Amino acid sequence: MSAAGRHFLQIPGPTNTPDRVLRAMAAPTIDHRGPRFAQLTAEILEGLRPVFGTTEPVVVYPASGTGAWEAALVNTLSPGDRVLCFETGHFAGLWREMAIRLGLEADVVPGDWRHGVDPAQVTDRLAADPGHTVKAVLVVHNETSTGVTSRIPEIRAAIDAAGHPALLMVDTVSSLASIEYRHDDWGVDVTVAGSQKGLMLPPGLSFNAISAKARDASRTARLARSFWDWQPIIEANRNGLFPYTPATHLLYGLREALAMLTEEGLPQVWARHQRHAEATRLAVRRWGLEVLCRDEREFSGSLTAVVVPDGHDADKIRATVLERWNMSLGGGLGRLAGRVFRIGHLGDFNDLMLAGTLSGVQMGLIAAGVPADPSGITAALERLQRP
Repeated sequence: MSAAGRHFLQIPGPTNTPDRVLRAMAAPTIDHRGPRFAQLTAEILEGLRPVFGTTEPVVVYPASGTGAWEAALVNTLSPGDRVLCFETGHFAGLWREMAIRLGLEADVVPGDWRHGVDPAQVTDRLAADPGHTVKAVLVVHNETSTGVTSRIPEIRAAIDAAGHPALLMVDTVSSLASIEYRHDDWGVDVTVAGSQKGLMLPPGLSFNAISAKARDASRTARLARSFWDWQPIIEANRNGLFPYTPATHLLYGLREALAMLTEEGLPQVWARHQRHAEATRLAVRRWGLEVLCRDEREFSGSLTAVVVPDGHDADKIRATVLERWNMSLGGGLGRLAGRVFRIGHLGDFNDLMLAGTLSGVQMGLIAAGVPADPSGITAALERLQRP
């Protein structure tokens, strides 16, 4: 592998950390119980709300997105409660497994990993629960393993159509600050997120945005919780503090990342991601390959999962790209291992970076012996030349 030039990290997260964010993190440690830190906390909490699309509290944890999954469950549910889950991909399955380990009962709607949550199935399942034993609906907004984005407003409408009081919990780990998302307007009760994708930070921070209905549920929830408990955090945040030692330098970086998102404007951020996703799909199709997602309404703006032809190994293609052109692509997870590779196009990313990424993929496909029309890159560039 050549050491010249930069490494292209094109996995769907962690994403490339912008220089501005890295410089912001290279600051002296301050007293996390002093006035300067209180000001930092206030700025961050204020800046997070529009990114989630909420006026409600956003809780910050020094943890990965997995921690925020657990926080969403233990703050709102009790042992033996039923949750409705959907088999949309690898991470939806992991969240379901966590629920079971915590002592919850998980009702699973089967899926093919090529479609998002079907709102009609949501209505049917909840309408068949007149006793309201299902306490929460768990949905991964953008499934990182598949590049499929579920339609949250339609899912909210489906819950309402069933007249069911279940909480709606949504994982936005690979969609927040990349794909349009509106916690309040879409009637979400708990939004789960992480720092290492659209927020352009290293891994290490996670988030819960919390509706008033979810806070009400937390008052009677009986799953054990201590570190994850929302209430002490919300109370301490009122004074700019945390009830634990916070990840100070990641918070420095978060403040800078939020400033970058504000400067570009969230609608412009969402449009940029959609534009890059469209260019990527054009290249994939011109190569003669297949996008894993089958419903154009559910195409992801964050990543594209590409199905390799029979007789070819996606991991060998990835290995070729890494060895010869120093670029990392995402591999297939779970049932998709060896069958797909994933192109990340989210976070701090521009047209020339995408052009370089797709050029590397095209060269890798040809070098690995995959029949690929070399005009794929031309199709992508034609899209990028338009606003």
